[in-house]
Amino acid sequence: MGTFVWVIGAALLLSVGVTVNACPPSDRAALLAFKAGLHEPYLGIFKSWTGNDCCNKWYGVTCDPTTKRVADINLRGESEDLLFQKAHRTGYMTGTISPAICKLERLSSVIIADWKGISGTIPPCISSLSFLRILDLIGNQISGEIPSDIGKLRRLTVLNVADNKLTGRIPRSLADLSSLKHLDLRNNLISGTIPRNIGKLRMLSRALLSGNRIYGPIPETISYIYRLSDLDLSLNRFSGQIPDSLGKMAVLGTLNLDGNMLSGKLPATLLNSRISILNLSRNAIEGSIPDVFGPRSYFMIMDLSYNKLKGSIPKSISSASFIGHLDVSHNHLCGQIPVATWFEHLEASSFSYNDCLCGKPLKACL
Repeated sequence: MGTFVWVIGAALLLSVGVTVNACPPSDRAALLAFKAGLHEPYLGIFKSWTGNDCCNKWYGVTCDPTTKRVADINLRGESEDLLFQKAHRTGYMTGTISPAICKLERLSSVIIADWKGISGTIPPCISSLSFLRILDLIGNQISGEIPSDIGKLRRLTVLNVADNKLTGRIPRSLADLSSLKHLDLRNNLISGTIPRNIGKLRMLSRALLSGNRIYGPIPETISYIYRLSDLDLSLNRFSGQIPDSLGKMAVLGTLNLDGNMLSGKLPATLLNSRISILNLSRNAIEGSIPDVFGPRSYFMIMDLSYNKLKGSIPKSISSASFIGHLDVSHNHLCGQIPVATWFEHLEASSFSYNDCLCGKPLKACL
């Protein structure tokens, strides 16, 4: 009798153990509902999504080791994974992101990237995932708007929805993402203006907004983001003057404003700052190039082409510590090109289509 009781007890303990070590049935059901909204015909990434335990070798799924709740969904359509190497191809997936994903309440990261064919919208309920740190949906066909209450995700450090078909405005609540470090909205159909409260994003280091339909002035408040090192607002419809304060930012190293409708004068602060990649080409910037270059001026790239700049290239440019690539073509500049050691590698095309520039690498001055 004692042996029988022991066997029953052991069996019960074993069954309890299996339950504790497996993901909750609710998480498994949510994952299967998420999978049902998608179609991946070539690689078979969902073939492993079988059995009761979604924490056990389900491709792209990671669980918290203690709670066994699903913590990460990491599905990349471009990967070095063996599955992709065997298939000799990148991934392609169609379908939509099911709102069932929002039932995975302990999600820390959602990466559904570079599948090229996933459409539909970002489920608005995504804003309820209070533990979410990474939301990466780059390289799909997702449309609709960024959820208006995205700002609820106070732990979010990465928001990457680049290379999709998103429309609408940048939600004002975006500025409430107090942990955000990386914002990538490139190559969508986003319009409207940048919210003035953007300066609240004090942790932000990269803001990539190029290739949209964003208009209006560049908000002065961007300069309040003191950790910002990379700002890309190129290929939009920004107008007005470039704020002087951008050149006073402590760590801003890359500033791309090319392909807009910016006007006014070139701020002197940009030429004697920490910025090493400066692209202001294809705007309507006028006036002269400020004569403020000095030892702090270090440019890997400085592109001022296709503007309305007049006057001469300032002599102080020779005192810059380095300029790797300079392009001042397609302006109205005149006079002698200053002599500088690092000008020797520049081609005539960097200075062409101006009114009357002369000297190396163009024709000698008369």
